[in-house]
Amino acid sequence: MAARAGWFLVVAVFVCAHAPAPAHAFEWKDVAERARALAAEPYRDPSGRVPDWLVGITYDEYRDIRFRPAWSLWRDTPSPFEAQFFHPGGFYDRVVALNEIDPKGEVRPIPFSPDLFDYGKNTFASRVPQDLGFAGFRLHYPINRRDYRDEVIVFLGATYFRAVSRGQRFGLSARGLAIDTALPSGEEFPWFREFWLVRPAARARSSVIFALLDSPSVAGAYRFELVPGEKTVLTVAAQIFFRRPVTSLGLAPITSMFFAGENGGPGRRDYRPEVHDSDGLLLSDASGWRWRPLANPERLRVSTFTLISA
Repeated sequence: MAARAGWFLVVAVFVCAHAPAPAHAFEWKDVAERARALAAEPYRDPSGRVPDWLVGITYDEYRDIRFRPAWSLWRDTPSPFEAQFFHPGGFYDRVVALNEIDPKGEVRPIPFSPDLFDYGKNTFASRVPQDLGFAGFRLHYPINRRDYRDEVIVFLGATYFRAVSRGQRFGLSARGLAIDTALPSGEEFPWFREFWLVRPAARARSSVIFALLDSPSVAGAYRFELVPGEKTVLTVAAQIFFRRPVTSLGLAPITSMFFAGENGGPGRRDYRPEVHDSDGLLLSDASGWRWRPLANPERLRVSTFTLISA
């Protein structure tokens, strides 16, 4: 692949009628132009914005930091959607820029403040920088009860995101892009460095999010359209620009977590009989069903499957 070449992917498409947007409205093409310009520049390491002491907090200390729902974005609007935000620290050592696109198409930055969070038993709230920034966000929508807005999609860490349908719990995570997975050189993990959340209209049944991806090898523009419900559908479109050639590129990658299960795990004792989000991979094609139990081997294993279309 030639450096800085343009590459376009549409994972799924919905066709619907929209009123013409104002000439000045912020759109996906604006994100694509930013990605194109970003790919033409040297990559800049984003680390260092989050203080070392905050990165070093324990899992329990991070879990005790909770967003105050009363400050949710769009809570006081007629929209059924609302957005809540995640605090940096622990595993999340990068901050992302968050913006809102208002009904006129104008961009408004979403400012960070420690006052948006309840720090629980932690005693370090006064040390948190006033302009620190967010680690990610989640959208809420009433998919199970009309009087309660459920957490339906989460964007947190690198390019990870995951969503649920009615009556479900979170499981697999998707990623914006996979680069050089399972290669001796090591995997590269792109990250979403900036998001634009389009304010949904009153009684809206869908929500649109734009995202800017960055990594040492690529930059990219993403558009997500979320339609939550009995079957939550996420439409993803992406345009990728390369800084340098990539050996292995994974489109629409899916990730889960597995530590130990029925097939064993690391050689240490644990009071839990199984520790995982998924315990197997189930594939279906014209030849039937195939089941591959997950394991946690000492050495890397790569499985390749050929699917037969009907």
